[in-house]
Amino acid sequence: MLSFAYPEYLYLLLLIPVIVALYIYARFSRLKNLKRFGRTNVLSALMPDVSKYKPGIKLVLQLIALVMIVIMLARPRAGAVEQTMKVRGIEVMVALDVSNSMNASSNEDPKSVSRLQRAKLLLERLIDNFGDDKVGLIVFAGNAYTQLPITADFTSAKMFINSISTDMVSSQGTAIGSAIKLAMNSFSSNDKIQKTIIVITDGENFEDDAVMAAKNAVDKGVTVNVIGVGSTKGSPIPLGNGAWMKDGQGNVVTTYLNEQTAQQIAKAGNGVYVAGSAGDAASRMSEELNKLAKSDLQKVVYSQNSEQFPIFAWIALVFLIGDMFVLERKNSWLKKINFFTKEDKQRHGK
Repeated sequence: MLSFAYPEYLYLLLLIPVIVALYIYARFSRLKNLKRFGRTNVLSALMPDVSKYKPGIKLVLQLIALVMIVIMLARPRAGAVEQTMKVRGIEVMVALDVSNSMNASSNEDPKSVSRLQRAKLLLERLIDNFGDDKVGLIVFAGNAYTQLPITADFTSAKMFINSISTDMVSSQGTAIGSAIKLAMNSFSSNDKIQKTIIVITDGENFEDDAVMAAKNAVDKGVTVNVIGVGSTKGSPIPLGNGAWMKDGQGNVVTTYLNEQTAQQIAKAGNGVYVAGSAGDAASRMSEELNKLAKSDLQKVVYSQNSEQFPIFAWIALVFLIGDMFVLERKNSWLKKINFFTKEDKQRHGK
């Protein structure tokens, strides 16, 4: 069965009757103008090379070529064959720290890009490298919340990432353990699929037992990786109005990347720790994920069609070449051929 990839182009075929109508109008206008100069049979004798039928033949050739070109633009397809493709990958739950300390600079320069912005950029780069994997997103501070359930829709995932801010969780703190536990409950129930967790945090204000949560995840076959963002030398926390966060004594609060805690969580989770300040942080984490065994996530059934436009292209070419060789005047060699018998001439008054 013939189908079209771009059927909207077929509306161009509506031009055909318009062109035919314009041609007929032009022929009648020509005949009308000739009658103004005299009888048509007399004028025809004065124009022996003018063909009565060839303009119509040329029009037919051109219209057929036009129809073929329009069909080509619509990309005709036929011979659909149903195929099944297995999608292989892993499931990745990302737990992103959105505590107030993530508003601090990601390096020693207090006015540089924030830790949260750096984390979001790293996460987008990770998603670009996921391939056929599935990803889910959790945000956490003092509490953890599911922002995006596990999915293969990376476009939606990036949209959710862009909307993340430190205002999403009112309870402040860094409950990494709660985030890991929530991530464990967010995976699919398929035990054959390899699962992993990526925690992106500065490790500041470490509250619950994240190391024990990471060990429990390993016991269930899930690895826990950590990406640390921020500076170990510390940065002040901006308030958005040009001021810095201060403690009860009026001193500017300085927040530090707690690499030691982050490394302990990654070690307990049988995963890796990657410093987010490294230029290849996303690539290094992707390399670790690629070491995990890929499993069949789903089966995708699709139809593959054979393109048919070359056939119509050849037909259009043949008719265009034919149009080039058909001239509007009579062929000189046809004048020498007598198509009528003597009786026919007498019948026509010749």
